[in-house]
Amino acid sequence: MFEWAYIGVNASIPRNVGPECASYLTVTRRITETLFISVYIIFLLVWSLKRITLPKSVPYVQQARPGKVILLTVTCLVFGMEIGFKLSGKTFVYILNPCHIFTIIEIYLLAAEPSSPMITAVFRLVVSSLNGPVLAFVFPETECRPMFADKAVYYIQHGLMALIPYYLIRLGGAYNIEPLCDMSWAIFGYSISLAYHFWILQIFGMLTQVNLSHMLCPAVLDPFQGQNYRLWATCHQLIFIPLVYKIFCICANFFLTKFPLTRVKSTLECVLATENSIPTAVNENCGIANSKVKYF
Repeated sequence: MFEWAYIGVNASIPRNVGPECASYLTVTRRITETLFISVYIIFLLVWSLKRITLPKSVPYVQQARPGKVILLTVTCLVFGMEIGFKLSGKTFVYILNPCHIFTIIEIYLLAAEPSSPMITAVFRLVVSSLNGPVLAFVFPETECRPMFADKAVYYIQHGLMALIPYYLIRLGGAYNIEPLCDMSWAIFGYSISLAYHFWILQIFGMLTQVNLSHMLCPAVLDPFQGQNYRLWATCHQLIFIPLVYKIFCICANFFLTKFPLTRVKSTLECVLATENSIPTAVNENCGIANSKVKYF
């Protein structure tokens, strides 16, 4: 019934699709591993949810900024092209890959009214997904994209994934991050990533025999390939996801509040001022932001 969504997946690429990849791990191994990881995921979710905090209220950020409109328009166009390529190539199943899901969430962030702590929660979850575009550039997987335009969309989309959180945190307000020493949001994002891979991608991968995010079998160049490759991935992502999260926080803080050429406000919590900005308590000490009108 849904063969149109995966019948076009290129079987000539090693470990991309097929029964050989689906049987790389035995059913017993998959069930045992999934149960073990599920207990681990639940523990991490409980640990992080007990510790994560959100502001009770957030200062309002002007919604109709030219920069947001431009980013929203470009991201929608690029993602629309991505969907078009997948529909025409009968590989729509790849829309389930994590980077596509987080692109949809970023489109929501750009379009939604930034006036509630829920936006802050979604923004921090997006920041925890920045390991995706990093891995996409370091280990690009474009063999299944035969057209140049399709390959270009791959790089543009992942570039936008990294650019949008930086632009939003530049605006401030609802788009803010927790203190650097607080690991709760990074661990929460890591646990959500594990849950999505083992509870969603693995199921769809087994149903279609498509190696979604390498949940059926390891990549050819995976240095940890073997029967334990998913356990190794669980371990190294525990380091990598929080590391990328905190590096983003450090870099954003440096370039937006300290580096002379790009400094626009005194702290990340400040709301970037505009011509029609209304002073708020959070902006009392934001002299840099309020001394220059920022249109983007």
